[in-house]
Amino acid sequence: MTADVTGSPEISDGTPVAGYTPGYAAEHGRFTVIPASYVFLLREGEHGTEVLLQLRRNTGYMDDHWAAAAAGHVERGETALEAARREAAEEIDVHDADLTFVTAMQRTRHDLAIDERIDFFFTARSWTGEPRVVEDAKCAGIRWVPLTGLDSLPQPVVPHERAVLLGIHDGTLPAYSTFGF
Repeated sequence: MTADVTGSPEISDGTPVAGYTPGYAAEHGRFTVIPASYVFLLREGEHGTEVLLQLRRNTGYMDDHWAAAAAGHVERGETALEAARREAAEEIDVHDADLTFVTAMQRTRHDLAIDERIDFFFTARSWTGEPRVVEDAKCAGIRWVPLTGLDSLPQPVVPHERAVLLGIHDGTLPAYSTFGF
C-alpha cells in the first residue's frame, strides 16, 4: 500500500482504498507513527568495544545529550536501511557502512501523536571514510567511548538510546523492543 499526493492510501496497483481519507485516522482514534533510523558505529579500542556518539545541539530535541553519531527520520519512499545509510553520509561523512540491524523500538511518551515512534537501530563495524562532524550547527562534537556498561557512557545520554546501548553491550537486545509503555 502506498499513498497518493492527497494522502489517501492506494493499493500497489494505484487503486484508492475506498473510504479512507485524511480525516479517517482522527475519527477512528488512530495516530501517526514516525519512523527514524539510528547508526551506532562500533570499533575495537584499547578497553574493548567503543561506540561513536555525538553531542546534540540546536535541534530542539534532547539538546546537550549524547546520542548515536548518525540518526534521523525515514523519508517518504525510503526504507529504514536506506535512511540509516543516508544519515551516516549526511551527518558524519561515512559511506558504505556494513550495517547490521539490532532492534526496532516502539516508543511513546503518551502525549501527542508526534510522540508515537518506531526507531530502527543499526550497528556498523566497517565503513568508508573517517567519521567527522558535518552538521556542526546540530552537533557540538563526536567522541568514541567504551561500551563497557552504563558507567562508561558520557552523561546525559538520550534515554531510549541508552537502553539500546546497554542491550548491545549485554547482548540482551531483542529484535523488537519498547520504551515508555
